[in-house]
Amino acid sequence: MEITVESLETPALTKAQLAELLFEHIGLNKRESKDMIDAFFDLMADRLVEGTDVKISGFGNFQIRTKAPRPGRNPRTGETIPIEARRVVTFHASHKLKEQIQEDGLN
Repeated sequence: MEITVESLETPALTKAQLAELLFEHIGLNKRESKDMIDAFFDLMADRLVEGTDVKISGFGNFQIRTKAPRPGRNPRTGETIPIEARRVVTFHASHKLKEQIQEDGLN
């Protein structure tokens, strides 16, 4: 499976490319492919908003972490500014994915 990248500066796999791959390799029509990709990411986002971890076997885990408020600093002025508490998404790759990246990256 070969994926073309529009920009050499920021290579990325887009939702549109994922839908196209479903269309080409599985035989879903383009509308079904797009709807499936959208549904998958909507479901992931909904679960993360709820605070539920998303675990994809053989790929990795997405988790919500709450970061405490802390003092920050404006790098231009040196002025101290408060950084509010916030929730962030973290991703931890599975051992399988890490191994695959190491093996395929060296070839």
